[in-house]
Amino acid sequence: MVKRGSITVFLALILGLILSLLSSGLESARMAAARTQILNGMDIGLYSLFGQYNKSLLKDFDLFAVDGSCGGKELDLASVYDNLESYMKPVMKQNSQKLSVQQGGISGYLLMTDSDGEVFYQQSVQYMKETLGNHGAKLLLNKIRDMQKKTIAAEKRGDEIESKGTIENYESEMDSAQQKSQALLEEKKKQEEQQDQSGFTDGKMLPSVTEETPPVKVENPIPAIRKIRWMGILDLVLPAGTEISNKKVKKKELVSGRKLETGLAMEDTVKTDGTLISQVLYQQYLVEKLGNYMEPGKGGLSYQIEYIIGRNNSDEANLKSIAKKLLLVREGLNAAYIMSDSLMMAQVQALAAAIAASFLIPPAAVVIEGALILCWAFAESILDVRELFAGGKVPLTKNASNWQLSLQGMPALVDKLDTDRQNDEKGLSYEDYLQIFLLTSSKAQKIEGGMDMIESSFREIENWEEFQLDHCITALEASVDVKANGKKTYTVAREYHYI
Repeated sequence: MVKRGSITVFLALILGLILSLLSSGLESARMAAARTQILNGMDIGLYSLFGQYNKSLLKDFDLFAVDGSCGGKELDLASVYDNLESYMKPVMKQNSQKLSVQQGGISGYLLMTDSDGEVFYQQSVQYMKETLGNHGAKLLLNKIRDMQKKTIAAEKRGDEIESKGTIENYESEMDSAQQKSQALLEEKKKQEEQQDQSGFTDGKMLPSVTEETPPVKVENPIPAIRKIRWMGILDLVLPAGTEISNKKVKKKELVSGRKLETGLAMEDTVKTDGTLISQVLYQQYLVEKLGNYMEPGKGGLSYQIEYIIGRNNSDEANLKSIAKKLLLVREGLNAAYIMSDSLMMAQVQALAAAIAASFLIPPAAVVIEGALILCWAFAESILDVRELFAGGKVPLTKNASNWQLSLQGMPALVDKLDTDRQNDEKGLSYEDYLQIFLLTSSKAQKIEGGMDMIESSFREIENWEEFQLDHCITALEASVDVKANGKKTYTVAREYHYI
């Protein structure tokens, strides 16, 4: 028997609606899957692109960046995007989806030098936070700040001392005092002649000036120190046999001297970090990654920390700049100690009076006293700075036990440069002073100088003359139009940052 089925019109209509709903749901799910696949393709493309960071830059300086020049001489964003798309396409071909890239491009990017180097600065700080930690940074900051205040005040005092020209004007002051003394002597002679003739004077009493036989000559150390001050500062403070680097750089070819490439539409994502802790972390990064006189750098300039402080284009000029700063600091500290020590001041006053008497110029005692203090402070400072350049340590402030040079020993200073100086294990080293000078430098100066030295060093270390930090991409935003299954076109934008 044949069975026959039937369906009502109502059920047929209901089934049609159900099939239509199922079909729409399946298509919607298919398109949602396509959109998810496009997003995954973008993410994988960006991850793969940024996975091609410059490995040498990471190895040498712990900086993450993609070479935006792709090995060339100019920033090549087209090649960067092509590279990104090449990683996206294999993902688009997976599953049963029919996805095709219609068009795309880079809608934003950050370079290492953007925001006045803030991008570079924050990468450096982030590395040091992971290495040293906030606790270590605070300990380092406290150590440096304790020394910083005294050092700044001492440098200012030393600068004021030098600006007065007390030692340079010594001869003119002595001539002036001698003329006054001679005038008084002649006036007294006239009075004595008048008294002999009339038995009376004009009633005026003049200061006592004598023509007696001069007392025994004493050794005046001031002329000897004045001659020493005319010597080259590096000849005085560098240990015998030291060879100075003759390296130079062309500043117009470095970050600070040329017009830089700039990023696009992403600078607002960079927030300026002005905390003191970050600055300490950054300068510790510089000390770790760059060279100085004690441990010369491998490329660019040898004395790279000195360059950041001095900003001259040669190692010799930067070393000379640091030597002068050190000498001013030590001179200010040593002069202050001499004037605070009653025993040392008594020696200075006694010698000044003896020198003035030996020249029959009593009014010059005050001038001589001031010059002796500065000569003594200068001579002691030369020994201090020479010890620093020899790798030793010098106490921040002196006392009777660690003072090195006697007042009578000043004329023979040149012969005592390597015999009278002392090392103090509890004192500050050359590197400690560099840390202090860095902390007193502006943030902008440290960032610009740091980028200059890292760029020039990397070029020489890696033999890559065309390398530029403003070709290094640290963040990127890309957008792409993808047609899904021949129907709908999706526009997707994604971004990636190293930090």
